[in-house]
Amino acid sequence: MLNVENLDLHYGQSQILYGLSLNAAPGQITAVIGNNGVGKTSLLKAIAGRHPTSAGTVKVTDQVVRLTSAFVAAQAGIAYVPQGREVFPMMTVMENLETGFACLPRSDRTIPDNIFDLFPVLKDMKSRRGGDLSGGQQQQLAIARALVTRPKVLLLDEPTEGIQPNVIQQIGDTLRLLRSQGEMAIILVEQNADFAFGLGDSFVVVEGGRVKRRSDKSDYTKEMLLEDLAL
Repeated sequence: MLNVENLDLHYGQSQILYGLSLNAAPGQITAVIGNNGVGKTSLLKAIAGRHPTSAGTVKVTDQVVRLTSAFVAAQAGIAYVPQGREVFPMMTVMENLETGFACLPRSDRTIPDNIFDLFPVLKDMKSRRGGDLSGGQQQQLAIARALVTRPKVLLLDEPTEGIQPNVIQQIGDTLRLLRSQGEMAIILVEQNADFAFGLGDSFVVVEGGRVKRRSDKSDYTKEMLLEDLAL
């Protein structure tokens, strides 16, 4: 579903990613692992069209995506749930969800029926402002907003950060359900070792803006993950 080849990324004169490549298959969760500052968030921003790349290609279903903007990436089927959630605080839950319509043809500008099945709390809070929600509720809203775009690729950056345990479990259950449907590739950047190892089908370890290791779950242990998070 997603193929990233030889991606370079710079912030000014500083190079952050060096020839980074990865693949993500539909019906699987690819966990991107590494310590803070190694380029994981920059990788997701590049794939999502939120920061220009210096070299490399990104393909979705074998079609090259010209990542000139986040809008283009979204139209290509790439949805991004950023670290920090970035909900619109003065807009209602429904209005936040409807911002996902922007990249869709008019015929598809509806909230999918399963959104409120996945996140029942949002149904009860449709008219509440995004800024009035708890951190966990905002995270669910951010994921739901991404799903409104009917993505082929779902990118999640630290979805458990600052979230209470019961909501972490709900988010994990939602990702397992989405994986079981086999319709999208999911890339998960996560520092929570239990969450990442419990969900990941394959693991890409990043160090210094480069891929250090690629492993399927059958070849990767929790101990190895903890070591990679400590790099």
